[in-house]
Amino acid sequence: MPRALTILLGGAAAVVVVAGVRAVAWLVAPAMLALLVVIAVSPAHRWLRGRGAPPWLATAAVVLLVYGVLAVVAVTVVGSGARLVATMPEFAHHDLIRRAEHALNDIDRGRLVGVIGGLLTDLTSLTTSLVFLLALLLFLGVEVGASHGRLAEIAMDRPQLCEALTEFVRRTRRYILVTTVFGLIVAALDTVALALLGIPLAVLWGVLSFVTNYIPNIGFVLGVAPPAVLALLQHGPRKALAVLAFYGVLNFVVQSLIQPRFTGDAAGLSTTFTFLALVFWAWVLGPLGALLAVPLTVLVKVLLVDLDPAAGWAAALLRPSRTDDIPMAPAPRTAD
Repeated sequence: MPRALTILLGGAAAVVVVAGVRAVAWLVAPAMLALLVVIAVSPAHRWLRGRGAPPWLATAAVVLLVYGVLAVVAVTVVGSGARLVATMPEFAHHDLIRRAEHALNDIDRGRLVGVIGGLLTDLTSLTTSLVFLLALLLFLGVEVGASHGRLAEIAMDRPQLCEALTEFVRRTRRYILVTTVFGLIVAALDTVALALLGIPLAVLWGVLSFVTNYIPNIGFVLGVAPPAVLALLQHGPRKALAVLAFYGVLNFVVQSLIQPRFTGDAAGLSTTFTFLALVFWAWVLGPLGALLAVPLTVLVKVLLVDLDPAAGWAAALLRPSRTDDIPMAPAPRTAD
């Protein structure tokens, strides 16, 4: 088959697959998120089995661990959100709030009803996805103990596919570990700084900073907006600028200079391609796509690039840059 025709057919197939994934994003995104959570906690199951725990106890412990972490995060967010709602009347007479009220009064009520209806639809969709995610976490957590046996069966028939899936799990687990460690560091520093600056709900903004750390490249922008706005409303522009300055310096140093070196090595992706993957998967899957961008790209890479011996050029383009990849000029010869 001519190379041009092969490229044309491959491009057409890719467009069809992407369109199909985007059409069922409501299913793919929660399912992938649940899979990543189970991959992250599966070492706990293996550790318990190695300590002699029966399979049912190890499985129950993993499921309870996942639901326990989610419950702690939910309680923290709900409690802090209730405190935020309770403090909102303090800002009722702020100039920015009055301007917002005047702007809302000028908006056509028909358009406002449409916006509210869209928000309610999004809230219903979010609730459905959350219930679906919780159910998937339960089912995948129950089956985590059988994953090694299934991989062994795949290896008997398709050893290269088994190696690719194992590589995906290994790289994804390393990426989650590195991102979680840096997220905890950034969240702790942000929480302490906001508390010292006197910004309300410092713990909530720390949790938000931790979650947005999983969004590569632009996560800190999403994490800094709420505390900066709250600082502006409560303390004025100077305190808001202080929050922006601290977040900017800390997150630029940690998330833009230090963390990408570790996450890039863990995922096997360059910083530039990671950003492109973020934009692409956010477009395909919506907001969850931003969280899943790196693991999904790793999955596509191990299945389409690493399995194909002729795709070495693509692997070279995707992997993070290394100093030893740069050819060095030979040393000049000196006369004896």
